[in-house]
Amino acid sequence: MAIKLVVFDMAGTTIQDKDNVHTALQKAFEIEGIRVSRDDANQVMGYPKPVAIRELLRQKLTDETYKDESYITHIHSNFLKEMISFYETSPDVQEKEGVQETFETLRKNHVKIAIDTGFDRSIANAVLNRVGWQEKGLIDASITSDEVEKGRPYPDMIFRAMKLTGVENVAEVAKVGDTASDLQEGNAAGCTYVIGVTTGAFTREALQSEPHTHLIEKLPELLAILELDKTPAGKRL
Repeated sequence: MAIKLVVFDMAGTTIQDKDNVHTALQKAFEIEGIRVSRDDANQVMGYPKPVAIRELLRQKLTDETYKDESYITHIHSNFLKEMISFYETSPDVQEKEGVQETFETLRKNHVKIAIDTGFDRSIANAVLNRVGWQEKGLIDASITSDEVEKGRPYPDMIFRAMKLTGVENVAEVAKVGDTASDLQEGNAAGCTYVIGVTTGAFTREALQSEPHTHLIEKLPELLAILELDKTPAGKRL
């Protein structure tokens, strides 16, 4: 069955991420006197950020502060300020290699493109404004974790993407992302293709343990998987 919709993650998958998300999350906790390592942050990459913050508080503190919604909101506010400032001003904000080529080829083949992210709408808009995908007509929809009942690893954002693009059968959907929660999301939804990108937050070895159909290094490899060109495909397991 032909794929009619591809749902791509944002940071680390389609947007270059040089540990910027990790750093912002670490700084948000550092302001509160709580040390979070890169490995700690990586464990919750891809999750809605309030969920990630709650989990890190649960791990780092001995009391039940992780249940304090106002404190979670406070730390999330710290994170939002860091990320929005970065995406609005940093010269490092750019598409990953091969993104435009991949998007253009998908569109020429009448495949819908959606972006989903663990960010909330304010950060996502800062990113989208920088890269101009909407203005260029390269994407059909974007979905953020605060716009659905449950973010990753639940499938809600994929189902929202399907509704926005008019795709009714999840067997016609592919999910592409660079974190374990991306792959979990795609599997929870029942996507035909669940594709991990090994040049983002998670290594190939880390993604290998999650159920998936393919692992790729660069996005243009997706086109061969969907049989849209002759680019070598990623490894299928």
